[in-house]
Amino acid sequence: MTAAFVRAHTRLGVAPHVPEIQLYLAEDAFDLWERVEAEIGEKGLAPPFWAFAWAGGQALARYVLDNPSLVAGRSVLDLAAGCGIVALAAAKAGARRVVANEIDQFAIDAIVLNAEANGLTVQTEFGDMVDGDAEGFDVVLAGDIFYDTAVTSRMMPFIRRLQARDVTVLVGDPGRKHLPREQFSQVAQYEVPVPKALEDAEIKTTTVWRPL
Repeated sequence: MTAAFVRAHTRLGVAPHVPEIQLYLAEDAFDLWERVEAEIGEKGLAPPFWAFAWAGGQALARYVLDNPSLVAGRSVLDLAAGCGIVALAAAKAGARRVVANEIDQFAIDAIVLNAEANGLTVQTEFGDMVDGDAEGFDVVLAGDIFYDTAVTSRMMPFIRRLQARDVTVLVGDPGRKHLPREQFSQVAQYEVPVPKALEDAEIKTTTVWRPL
């Protein structure tokens, strides 16, 4: 049912910063949000993050496509994958295995549809993986994850556990205030077009970070 909903309420297009990848995207965030709540029969749900290519994800996907050796032949996890643009970029860049993780079933179905649209193989993992250590993965990628204090307080210990296993970790962030910048070094920076209805600007200066 959720896959049919995703297909019915989105349109196949591309994110402006990553035109190589097709995505099922929504045109109106707030209309879709209301439709999701009506579909589930519940108010106060999280926004449909899966229906948009957020700046952090676009920047990270761009970096992966431009630097395929980062993921080629490796096992990659896209954490909190949203529409799956980063996972798709990793698959396109030659990753041996790609898993897109989400806690939203709509997102899982959107990722499957997006993978099919691009002829790429991406596995999905439903559930919260932040309390673990991403066993079996060589690379962990995450876009737009530092959006509140509670998430940051869980994400940094997770990242430290990954570093202890020598996992490559990259984060895409468009200047969210909850990113602890002093714990990261800049890898790349892009000017990323974003939906004005979702952000405070039409272009977001977005950085790819590596933890120190």
